[in-house]
Amino acid sequence: MTVSEIFKFKNERIKVLHFTWFAFFISFFTWYNMAPLATTMLEAMDWLTPQHIAALGICNVVLTIPARVLIGSLLDKYGPRVVYSGLLITMSVPALVFAFGDSWAQLMIARLVLGSIGASFVVGIRMVAEWFPPKSIGFAEGIYGGWGNFGSAAAAMLLPWFGLTLLGGDNGWRYALAFTGIICFVYGIIYYICVRDTPEGKVLMKPKRSGALEVSSWGDLVQLIVWTIPLGGALAISAWRLEGLGFVSQTALYIIWAVLVIVLIYQIYMILKVNVPILKKGVPEDDKYKFKNVGALNSTYFANFGAELAIISMLPMFFQLTFSLSASQAGLIAASFAFVNLLARPLGGILSDRMGSRRNVMLVYMAGITIGLVGMGFMDSSWPLVVAVAITVLTSMFIQGAEGATFAVIPMIKKRVTGQIAGMSGAYGNVGATVYLTLYTFVTPQQFFFILAGGALVSFLICFFTLEEPENSFGEEYYMSSDELKVLEAEDKKLHKKAL
Repeated sequence: MTVSEIFKFKNERIKVLHFTWFAFFISFFTWYNMAPLATTMLEAMDWLTPQHIAALGICNVVLTIPARVLIGSLLDKYGPRVVYSGLLITMSVPALVFAFGDSWAQLMIARLVLGSIGASFVVGIRMVAEWFPPKSIGFAEGIYGGWGNFGSAAAAMLLPWFGLTLLGGDNGWRYALAFTGIICFVYGIIYYICVRDTPEGKVLMKPKRSGALEVSSWGDLVQLIVWTIPLGGALAISAWRLEGLGFVSQTALYIIWAVLVIVLIYQIYMILKVNVPILKKGVPEDDKYKFKNVGALNSTYFANFGAELAIISMLPMFFQLTFSLSASQAGLIAASFAFVNLLARPLGGILSDRMGSRRNVMLVYMAGITIGLVGMGFMDSSWPLVVAVAITVLTSMFIQGAEGATFAVIPMIKKRVTGQIAGMSGAYGNVGATVYLTLYTFVTPQQFFFILAGGALVSFLICFFTLEEPENSFGEEYYMSSDELKVLEAEDKKLHKKAL
């Protein structure tokens, strides 16, 4: 696929791509609606404190981790069209509740639930994979992720103007927040009407069993369980941070931890329930996939998207204090880190499509992130500001390009469970952010950059030793096993009978 093709709106697959990245844009526009109006909220509600805002920031991402895993499973079962539309419409409710909330309980619960909209990313990954062949998937997924991710920057730019300048008044900020919920609801309906899951004549491949990701060997089963544990661990860390801020009692913290342990045990039970019968029966050789590839991509998203979220959270203050800048100057420089996403993520996908080896592109990106973050770790007030900004932008190019390269590989690991694999890897991005931001509270900014570099280096090593080049990486069709081809033939016959 060429750059010029993305402007051919009469082409149905291009139309679906644009409808889908805009759904992701709306999701992020709504998800990050609080940050640009946080100071206004503090002024309007005199009982609200900066600690409340910090706690709401944690609540904003807590449920994104389990939501991405759950949504991944649902979309493989019901298809991305229904799940995306349903998620947008459902999330309009907590968005509206948050907009007009006037008590801590209302704000906190609404923010917790609204964090689930972050799972929207996973849905589009499956939708785009249904419409684009392997040879073009990197660029298409890059457009989806990069342009959709820009919704958070759009919220930062537009919502203060809309709420405080255009609407004004005591409740202008509330109406701006409510506006994001209304857009969610309306676009959820539009998306349902305007797209479909697959091109005409193609069947949506579904997992053999629902409830957990299916694997191909007993060793992979152990790996899946091991990689599942940190997902609950990140939630435990978030609860611990809330307790440290004084918003959760120690007793409540222990209860939350106990619930998380129970949920983890249930997840492991479901993994065993789904996979033990499959493995006892035996998986045909051509239907197997290696879970170590999923683990490698979990590590890359932990190291790249996790680092992105963590850096965005601390970069404005770092530049302001290190180089004695004003808040607006530092904010403008820090914004460049996010703006790069519009180009960097699609570029990562393009390079993955065109360089002949998706694995090698991934390795180059992870090495680049490591080197860039080491460079940022040496930045101090003696550096020329222009050099510091250049290093920051270059590092951002590698970080966000690596995100595009990650999701250029995911749809090819095992097509029928793309949603669940994308859900797990996507969740690991939030796990990374949670771990990194927790560590940030104990170290200096320079030490923090070195920690991030260490995480990228570990991911590089994991990919070097475990990531394999996918089957049909640059083909016209995704790899299908003999079992999957039989299912497709059966579904084609059903469709033919209906047509008659």
